[in-house]
Amino acid sequence: MSVETVVSEDDLAEMVEQVWVSYLDPEGINPLVVTGDKEQTTEVHSTVSITGSWHGHLVYACSLQAARKSAAAFLAMEMDEVGQEDISDVLGELANIVGGNVKAMLPAGCFLSLPTVVLAPATASYYPAAEHLSGLYGIWDGEPISITMYQSIKQQEGSA
Repeated sequence: MSVETVVSEDDLAEMVEQVWVSYLDPEGINPLVVTGDKEQTTEVHSTVSITGSWHGHLVYACSLQAARKSAAAFLAMEMDEVGQEDISDVLGELANIVGGNVKAMLPAGCFLSLPTVVLAPATASYYPAAEHLSGLYGIWDGEPISITMYQSIKQQEGSA
């Protein structure tokens, strides 16, 4: 079973839009602008894995500045008050929220892992046993943001 038949890029965009309006930009002042630019430089990566009847990963990635801004908005703090722990907590929660919405669209029997947050270049997050399925790539107040989905290669072979 391919997640592409269950969670489309439009579905993913709608989920992310809901997160933006609910947590990061409720006044609509700085919306996420989808650019489609896959060649972004990101320094913070938050991942949740989905296992069970479907296997894969959802990765929320952004620049350190966007991560700091996300934490400030989410926690109703000033940017200069945001610490590394705040960034990690919020980016993990954002991946968890979007991942939970993705899980809800998948067949029954899926489980969501706890989020893992890495403050490192994009090359630090690598899934050798998974294939990139889809993604949403954009800019938020001049900073790169991406939300991508990967599916286990082994699962794809087993479902063919």
